[in-house]
Amino acid sequence: MDDRYGTDVLARGWRDAGRITPAEVAASVDLVVEVAGTDYVGAVTRIEGMNVELEDRFGKRRLFPLGGGFLVDGKPVVLKAPAAAAKGRTRTASGSFAAEDQRARTARASRIFVEGKHDAELVEKVWGADLRAEGVVVEFLEGVDLLEEKLDAEPPTAERRYGVLVDHLVPNSKESRIAEKIARGRHGAHVRIVGHPFVDVWQCVTPRALGIAAWPEVPRGIEWKVGVCRALGWPAEEQADTARAWQHILSRVTTFRDLEPALLGRVEELIDFVTVP
Repeated sequence: MDDRYGTDVLARGWRDAGRITPAEVAASVDLVVEVAGTDYVGAVTRIEGMNVELEDRFGKRRLFPLGGGFLVDGKPVVLKAPAAAAKGRTRTASGSFAAEDQRARTARASRIFVEGKHDAELVEKVWGADLRAEGVVVEFLEGVDLLEEKLDAEPPTAERRYGVLVDHLVPNSKESRIAEKIARGRHGAHVRIVGHPFVDVWQCVTPRALGIAAWPEVPRGIEWKVGVCRALGWPAEEQADTARAWQHILSRVTTFRDLEPALLGRVEELIDFVTVP
């Protein structure tokens, strides 16, 4: 007769006899896992400390401790932080593969102009590594109204192309009229002006990244950033308050996934334009 307890019930490991040991799986980005004992299924978006962030099919993100308690293809696994990627295969925040040689190249004559400091900081946060590798400098204009004056002072050429990113570039806006005038003028051949439809670059950060349902609607007559801060319950009495609000927003951006597609495509278009041979 078979003895299901074995010959020595006090032998080491008898409790684990017949028990399946979950496989260890690296929590790589886009890996789809199920949280055991729940209906929550999500894709890995990032590792934060000893936690893994998952995003479900509705775009909602949640943090879970790394370790056991997960299923992959219906089988129990232990999630662990992924090992460092092989040299030359790491990705930048923009999603592109990082160059093996991380040294910044000599700056090109061509460059990208953005409207303000916040725009420049956001572009640097996501595309900074790519821009340094390509030798592209980003400058801010303090307003698209100053663009024509900037172009007149240092005219673009085939060897010195300018890409321009504009806020609120929608039909019949002041911004679109300026862009159309420049495109028709003497500088148009070597300038590419693109933009996103949002009032301010703040809105280019997805609400999901900030943990809010949507950006607040700000009534006419109220300065937009002040209205946003008040609606979200943030201090908004002075310039320093909106500066801190922006730093909080910027801190929630870690990769291109935290930005709206309306901005992503436009920045990539400008990088391509100013880096052509």
